[in-house]
Amino acid sequence: MRVYPDQLLRNISPLPQCCLIFGDDPWLCDQSRTALHQIAKQQGFDEKIQLTQETGFSWNELIEQWQAMSLFSSRRIIELSLPTAKPGTEGSAMFQSLMQMDNPDVLLILTGPKLAAEQTKSKWFKSLDAKGVYVPCITPEGAQFQRWLDGRISHYSLTLSRDSREMLFALYEGNLLAADQALQLLQLLSPTAPIEPEQLSQYFEDQSRFSVFQLTDAMLSNQQDKAQHILSQLKSEGIAMPIILWSLFKELSVLLQLKTAEANGQALQGLWSKLRIWDKRKPLYQQAIKRLSLAQVETLLSTSSTLELKLKQQGIEDWTGLSHICLLFDANAHDALKHIALD
Repeated sequence: MRVYPDQLLRNISPLPQCCLIFGDDPWLCDQSRTALHQIAKQQGFDEKIQLTQETGFSWNELIEQWQAMSLFSSRRIIELSLPTAKPGTEGSAMFQSLMQMDNPDVLLILTGPKLAAEQTKSKWFKSLDAKGVYVPCITPEGAQFQRWLDGRISHYSLTLSRDSREMLFALYEGNLLAADQALQLLQLLSPTAPIEPEQLSQYFEDQSRFSVFQLTDAMLSNQQDKAQHILSQLKSEGIAMPIILWSLFKELSVLLQLKTAEANGQALQGLWSKLRIWDKRKPLYQQAIKRLSLAQVETLLSTSSTLELKLKQQGIEDWTGLSHICLLFDANAHDALKHIALD
């Protein structure tokens, strides 16, 4: 039976004969193991035996542990790590044999990397799955990651604004361990008060001399020397590029809405509050709206998307590309730089 990690606690009673925890996400694998151990302990499984299929490993050791009487408790856990998720002919036969020997006083937990589709169709897997639970621990992406993040925010009883949630999503998508550690930090720093993006920036930039908000303000006002200086400083201080891209996309999205409204002859007065642009920041947007055309804002968004794809798909942090984007906030730079591709 397949059970996803977030459903494990609701679908694990009574405990099956075996549990298979396979996947490429270390946080999900660890959380699933911890949950199983806690449930098993409540049901009297007090002793743990750990085995690893490595060079020199004997499958006879597994069956000996399966049949042995415990010296310390009436029930015990045997946890077997399969680093390659390939038990081989001997291991496959052993698993099929064990599943014919019911033992309610033993819980077998298998762990290993993500299983390919053909592995889940193998005889050894099917024999174990028939008597147990399969927990695939695959890192969630997109909307699934957002649901996971919202769940962890609720778990820690945190209050985050929509922008703060988007900022965390951009910074930590694909890294559940780092995201959970960040939320634990926020619980210590701000357990009850609402958390805004400015606070997140302060928490996670580690006392940086400059912030991403200062960078985007310099871009909007076309202070090129200042923007390039701040960008260089952020890079040297190890500020994560996703947080810079998040802030950049946020500002460009606002600019796009303002320019589109302007092109349609719509008065901007009603948009300031709707887009949550406060009085002290209006001059920055007004300068940018006056300076940049709608096509140029669209070019900025397209170029930023190219950098984001390079980061997410290839793991490339293109700081030169970010410098290029800073320059494109100057309307005169578009013609001068149009021959440069960032692909």
